[in-house]
Amino acid sequence: MTSAWYSTECHRLWRGREDPEENGDTRRWHQVMQPYSEKSVPGHALLGLSCDAGVARNQGRAGARQGPGALRGQLANLAYHLDAPLFDAGDIVCEGDALEDAQALFAQRVASLLGQGHRVIGLGGGHEIAFASFSGLLRQRLQSSALPRLGILNLDAHLDLRQAARPSSGTPFRQCAERCAEHQVGFHYTCLGVSRSGNTRALFDRAHQLGVDWVMDEDCLDECTGAVQEAVDRLLAKVDAVYLTVCLDALPAYVAPGVSAPSAQGISLRLVEDVIDYVRARVELPVCDVAELNPELDIDQRTARVGARIVERLAR
Repeated sequence: MTSAWYSTECHRLWRGREDPEENGDTRRWHQVMQPYSEKSVPGHALLGLSCDAGVARNQGRAGARQGPGALRGQLANLAYHLDAPLFDAGDIVCEGDALEDAQALFAQRVASLLGQGHRVIGLGGGHEIAFASFSGLLRQRLQSSALPRLGILNLDAHLDLRQAARPSSGTPFRQCAERCAEHQVGFHYTCLGVSRSGNTRALFDRAHQLGVDWVMDEDCLDECTGAVQEAVDRLLAKVDAVYLTVCLDALPAYVAPGVSAPSAQGISLRLVEDVIDYVRARVELPVCDVAELNPELDIDQRTARVGARIVERLAR
């Protein structure tokens, strides 16, 4: 019996300000967001993974389960400046410790949405969403190509390559490497904003073994230049499409306090946005997501607001 399911209750969160007396286009996200259906024309499809199991298994602080709802709450009132339609495909909800079931269902849903022509934007939740998002993308691409050239670009203080008996929010990219090996597909993973103090020597050794490319937080400036641009360009030279994931703990704790493991230094929001723009202008981004929002630990909804801004950037 599965303990993960598709829920549409999140649609009640799409409410916000209206400006009927204003001239011109006054639309906000809540006014254009549509419930997803199989008859929907291709657009941006938001899909949440409501889950605490990954963070709990990784010995983190619970609360990420509420992340997708908090992101929707902040997205609802943003001004709408997009051309593509927006659809809410609901949440995959993880009950208790049934992480693997939830990830499998999320991956299945991602593959289905991609197959219908949508671009998928995932809402986390812990960073266990990464394995589910990439698995869905890989599944869909394997249907049309035996050897798809896919890249993973992660903006994160942590490499998330942990070796553990069970999957968690600390293992997703090691799992992605294993999934690529199963299908004899190249594993191309780049991580920007890595904290030296937040990753053990064992994790750096594993990154070397897997051929991971990374840039330390201290080498990340405010724009996609220097070491960051060089790392991104190396990734883009090897792939035809990129799965881009933003872990909110990549940002400084004063910018994003509502995460399980806040960063003492972190990287700037300006860099995150510049990297998104740089990559999007050069390669296909069929699947993106924002992870590690923990509303229970947030202060004045700062992290949720930042996360919503990043989602809006990804949707442009």
